Amino acid sequence: METVMENAALLKAIIENAIDGIITIDDCGIVESINPSGCSLFGYQPDEIIGKNISVLMPQPDKANHDQYIKRYQETSKPHIIGIGREVTGLRKDGSKFPFRLSVSEVKYLGRKIYAGFIHDTSRQREAEERLKEYTTHLEDLVEERTKSLKNTVLALEAAKEEVSLSLEKEKELGQLKSRFVSMASHEFRTPLSAIQLSSSLIDKYAANLNSPNIVKHVAKIKNAVGNLTTILNDFLSLEKLEAGKVEPSFTSFDLVNLAEEITEEMQLMAKQNQNIIYQHTGTSSVIKLDPNLLKNCIINLIANAIKYSGENTFIEFNTEMKPEECVITVKDNGIGIPESDQKNLFEAFFRAHNTGSIPGTGLGLNIVARYTRLMNGKVNFKSIVNNGTIFTISFPIL
Repeated sequence: METVMENAALLKAIIENAIDGIITIDDCGIVESINPSGCSLFGYQPDEIIGKNISVLMPQPDKANHDQYIKRYQETSKPHIIGIGREVTGLRKDGSKFPFRLSVSEVKYLGRKIYAGFIHDTSRQREAEERLKEYTTHLEDLVEERTKSLKNTVLALEAAKEEVSLSLEKEKELGQLKSRFVSMASHEFRTPLSAIQLSSSLIDKYAANLNSPNIVKHVAKIKNAVGNLTTILNDFLSLEKLEAGKVEPSFTSFDLVNLAEEITEEMQLMAKQNQNIIYQHTGTSSVIKLDPNLLKNCIINLIANAIKYSGENTFIEFNTEMKPEECVITVKDNGIGIPESDQKNLFEAFFRAHNTGSIPGTGLGLNIVARYTRLMNGKVNFKSIVNNGTIFTISFPIL
């Protein structure tokens, strides 16, 4: 029940902070929910839309035909938009119209059918496409009057246009893949993952081109909202590979200090306010032969736990030590600690200590750390006192 509530809270945060509009309707076309971005796009307040037919957001002829669209889909199961996606036109409260990309997913929940629509405003994209089209047409008119150098420039622009078209086609294919994934995914992850995929797609698509401060602001919100759910998914994928016997360590010689400094820099970005990760290496050597990817996963899991279960204005100690016969890695925090009664079960899959409260987590991280460590012939230990911090130690023999 706790995990369901956590997922529900995460889902609510994701939807409310999504860059694009998200609207859900019942099988009669009545709006059940609309997120803040959806309200902003259409110029309505939530109470002006919820409880009304979704067709109020559509111009003619879609407005008149919408109920027939739903009825036809329910009778024939042949999708017109659902699971496919298409370009449509929206009607704002002030009567103005705007183009958007609509992806609709059918969700079966508690014996009901709910339709979730993801609305991405394509006004800027349309304007850019029109400008590109006009510019290309103008250049084509001048081809016969220009020199060979200008002709080469036109050919280069045509190649760029083709590249843009291919990019847009790939983006459409990605949208279709998202819709299919929503239908295939488990019930618990279905709606959260579709929202995450939508947000990450938008970031990949526009961050480099628009260089907009609004994107930076929304990225910060999304990081906090989806970080925990991403960890959950990664944990489940790692567990699935472990259970299927697909994880085999690839032992490679590498510089442990370089890897540790990279992890420290990466994890510091995830730390809470004034929470600092202090890294230190001991030993004259730093080269070791292990699987760097599995080791990185183990260390990131331990530091992520230290960040999660420690407060602001604290230090997290991360140490590596090369002894003559073994390599020892420790992560120490001064957080909430682990109750003694829970310590014997700490490395079991899906187990979480009783004092974690509302702090999100799957209970898989330490299980994965222990199994990855064993695959590399190592061992993991810990010491913990409630409200006085925890020290995790993973060690590997030096062959």
